[in-house]
Amino acid sequence: MRKMKDSGVEWLGKTPQEWEIVRFKSCVSERVGGAWGEESQGNSNDVICMRIADFDYSSFRFKDGIDYTVRNYRKDIIDKLKLKKGDILIEKSGGGEKTPVGRAVLFDKDHDALFANFMDRIRTRNNTLAEYLLYVLAVFYSNSYVWNYIKQTTGIQNLDLSTMFAIEKLSLPSIAEQKRIADYLDSKCAKIDSIIAKQEQIIEKLKEYKLSLITETVTKGLDPDVEMKDSGEEWLGKIPSSWNVYKIANLYYQTSEAGRDDLPILTVSINTGISDRELDDDEQERVFARSEDKTKYKKVQPGDLAYNMMRAWQGAFGAVRVDGMVSPAYVTCRPKKGVEIDTRYIEYLLRTPIATEEMHRYSHGIADFRLRLYWPEFRNIKICLPPFSEQIAIADYIDRKSNMIEKEVGERNRIIEQVKEYKKSLIYEVVTGKKEV
Repeated sequence: MRKMKDSGVEWLGKTPQEWEIVRFKSCVSERVGGAWGEESQGNSNDVICMRIADFDYSSFRFKDGIDYTVRNYRKDIIDKLKLKKGDILIEKSGGGEKTPVGRAVLFDKDHDALFANFMDRIRTRNNTLAEYLLYVLAVFYSNSYVWNYIKQTTGIQNLDLSTMFAIEKLSLPSIAEQKRIADYLDSKCAKIDSIIAKQEQIIEKLKEYKLSLITETVTKGLDPDVEMKDSGEEWLGKIPSSWNVYKIANLYYQTSEAGRDDLPILTVSINTGISDRELDDDEQERVFARSEDKTKYKKVQPGDLAYNMMRAWQGAFGAVRVDGMVSPAYVTCRPKKGVEIDTRYIEYLLRTPIATEEMHRYSHGIADFRLRLYWPEFRNIKICLPPFSEQIAIADYIDRKSNMIEKEVGERNRIIEQVKEYKKSLIYEVVTGKKEV
């Protein structure tokens, strides 16, 4: 068993006795910032420009098989910034709360390339293998130590690499052991990434199956042998002969009741419908700035239909299941008296891909991100409607099947998180010498 010593560095802990404790800067021979260049001009000064968007952080490399950006540079800039295999690129500006700056990748491509601003190129000294330093930087990032050197005066984070490299220390084995470590981690991480990729593929297939099941059920029903008829609407196609087609206006009327302080605030997600989360995690944005004046919100009740008119074309519809209130930016409507309707069925129908295409057609705006679906247009859209008992049966069936699928997706996501945590722990244990390879 190898002898260990106290490194005197909090994040390193104990390291092998023969490993040297050095500052980051003593491993770096050169660090230079990138440049964005000019628009491509179709001449010899056009060069591929590697961007942060090209990072494949799971493999700590740049992505393969994509269309890289081409920019135009002066000859002196090309000579200065041209990448070579073994260069480390680290993100120094940009980032966000969930993905702060400090991510690093290795350039290992055969093509000529430069690199954009917002990142620095790092070249190592003779005492340090770039592949080893890359994994050390990965540990430093995954354990959030980079936060100590992030400055954020505006919306952009800036990583103070000069201070970080001057202050922080790492444990440095011999070149031969660095190579063993890098090769070992390359092999192990590739296997781990393969497991993650397989789980992600299964999740995608489950989601595709769920969407297909919903689309088929809300337009064809539960009986595969049912007699069909032409709906008269291109987007609906053929529907069961006992179903009817109605304008939304024949089924719902618009509501605008004022909210109350005692009611929960509900949001509509493009992936999960109505929820009482303050943030819509699927869209990664605050769907409505919370106001002290709750009368600006709209009261909703079970059976109502609510939709985000800015995201209706993406499927942001929800059947209300509890008393609550929603943003005044939403459209809310309620079944007309005498109309037997299970709004769960309507939600499932309006969230299908064929329905969102129809919503897109009725929406107004000069670009997709500005599209709005207003009530006067929405009320004129035609939808298919089964008999009430069949609506309930279809909604219950989809609820049940969706819950089963989501449970399986949740389990797959838990596996992914566990494997990612193992990968993070493995890299730390190896580059600090706690695990010998």
